[in-house]
Amino acid sequence: MTIPGATMFVVTAIFAIAGGLITVAARRPLRAAIGLLIHIISLSGMFLTLNAHLMAALQLLVYAGAIVVLFVFVIMLIGPAAEVGPIEGRLAPRTLSIALVVAVVLALSTSVASFDAPWVAVPDGFGTVEGLGRAIYQGAAVPFEVISITLLVAIVGAIAVARSRTE
Repeated sequence: MTIPGATMFVVTAIFAIAGGLITVAARRPLRAAIGLLIHIISLSGMFLTLNAHLMAALQLLVYAGAIVVLFVFVIMLIGPAAEVGPIEGRLAPRTLSIALVVAVVLALSTSVASFDAPWVAVPDGFGTVEGLGRAIYQGAAVPFEVISITLLVAIVGAIAVARSRTE
């Protein structure tokens, strides 16, 4: 990775962390959705710096274009001014969750600090539509088709359940 690429990766990573924090810490749901949108766009930028252009486009289309819009529609349906009240509870669950987060961060930072494997060059076609198509249809055609059939069965089952409830 070049110096400008690494700089862009760090900048998008900072924005991704900020967007995630806004999503979690926002008291209004619409602001949380905007934080999620910032996070998703930043992740798309990170995919671009890693030469995964298809993943960046899919990230924007599927998550920013569909999921966040769906969240915003639901927020507008329930009312954008709805605030989350204070969480009242005992100190033990909060302390346990903070300790768990600290343990995960320490474990990840230790493993990243001790990682000394050399960087390998990215092969030609990595992250492109053609490269992904070759990987899916040459090496994993059967699992891909099994997943598509399973999703089709799930959709038909959901429609059948929804029809039976309306009648």
